Amino acid sequence: MALKLIPFDVTEYLDSDEAIAEYLSQVLEDGDNEEFIRAIGYVAKARGMAQIAKDTGLGRESLYKAFRPNAKPRFDTVVRVMNALKLQLSATHRSSTV
Repeated sequence: MALKLIPFDVTEYLDSDEAIAEYLSQVLEDGDNEEFIRAIGYVAKARGMAQIAKDTGLGRESLYKAFRPNAKPRFDTVVRVMNALKLQLSATHRSSTV
């Protein structure tokens, strides 16, 4: 019997500020830079890429390109999108090294 896979779209689960914050916090904790960039893109898509483009002053297509897999967006682009999403990054001291 063959298994049927159901498509998974994480944006369907990013339906609250709390879910978004928890998702991004977990991705940051995992330490995968590329996954974090993709995660910001997923959050922007969940919130509405057209609105994020308007709020950042960046083009919608440019945002899709900036947050696609293997993309290397500029840090200021990431910060502008985070600001448009009303999210902030913060640093805390970690007692052990990774």
